[in-house]
Amino acid sequence: MATTKVPARTTNIPPMVTNNGPVGNTTSLMDKYLEKLKHLPIPFWAVIAIGVVGLLLLLCCMFCICKKCCCKKKKSKQGKKGLKDSVDLQEVKMLGNQYKEKVQPDMDDLDSYGDEDDGTPKLGQLQFSLDYDFQQNLMRVGVLQAKNLPGMDFSGTSDPYVTVKLLPDKKKRFETKVHRKTLNPSFNEYFNFKDLKFSELSNKIILFLIYDFDRFSRHDLIGEVSVPLSSVDLARVVEEWREIQPAHGGQDGDRPGDICFSLRYVPTAGKLTIVILEAKNLKKCDVGGLSDPYVKMQLYSNNKRLKKKKTTIKKRTLNPYYNESFTFEVPFEQIQRVELVLTVMDWDRTSKNDPIGELRLGPNATGAELRHWSDMLANPRRPIAQWHTLTEMDK
Repeated sequence: MATTKVPARTTNIPPMVTNNGPVGNTTSLMDKYLEKLKHLPIPFWAVIAIGVVGLLLLLCCMFCICKKCCCKKKKSKQGKKGLKDSVDLQEVKMLGNQYKEKVQPDMDDLDSYGDEDDGTPKLGQLQFSLDYDFQQNLMRVGVLQAKNLPGMDFSGTSDPYVTVKLLPDKKKRFETKVHRKTLNPSFNEYFNFKDLKFSELSNKIILFLIYDFDRFSRHDLIGEVSVPLSSVDLARVVEEWREIQPAHGGQDGDRPGDICFSLRYVPTAGKLTIVILEAKNLKKCDVGGLSDPYVKMQLYSNNKRLKKKKTTIKKRTLNPYYNESFTFEVPFEQIQRVELVLTVMDWDRTSKNDPIGELRLGPNATGAELRHWSDMLANPRRPIAQWHTLTEMDK
């Protein structure tokens, strides 16, 4: 029987390659490092211990850094929460609104007057009252209401208020609250001029100046009502309407000037920041018809001066520009007891510096100054800028 030889099946098995490829390279490197470690002058177990200790130190450092970052975030949140709890911002806003109510009454419910006859002057009319107390030598002046005032704003309305002066003594002056967006304001405010002897009244004049309030520019003078006391029967209470007349240039020209600045109060930090921006139309104090003005700021509490600051001196100008910021430390517990006094001074090299005019701001202020203070408290952390007319003062 014939046999058939079947050829044997051959299988090509690739030879095992060592020390080639990634695994081989890694093994070779580890062998080299282990060989070098064996030649070190310290035992092998000590090398391993050092490595373990180093790894533990690295992990501890990373853990401490992460913990510190997390704790810092928590502390900042807790700190902010604690500050909010210690000084309630709503309480600050309510305090500002309380002051604001003194100078900015709601005018929505006030009655307006009907149209007058064709002969009514364009500047409108003012009603006032005069009541002289012969025993106390006191003149009680009332600013009652006005009607048919001209519209000074783009909207056709005005924001009127009235300044009351006793001439020729210009230092004695009062100011009513501002009434928003109305041509027929009802004031009903009374002011007392003290120490007025009856024998001196014949030389006195009660002057009512009606203004339109503007926060970002100089207030517009609408007109005036002049009442010589020699022409009034003071034996009885006088109450009458008078036509508002165009103001004389001399009356408005006697002003010491205007100043613009911003107030910002941060109750949680207890910081009061004032930025002196600019002034204009300042009084001429030097021989050349100019001045060297600077602004002095003084913070008082219970008639005691706490701190004072001042701006730089601007040479030979009546319209200086400063844009300088100053900060006072005023905790919220004291904000209702402090008074901020701003005085514009004329610098003089050879003699005493002359005061040009001043302003007093605080919870006991009146008029535009109290309005600015209340707006600052009603808007914590926000700078509130406003123009003010300086008050004349003695040199």
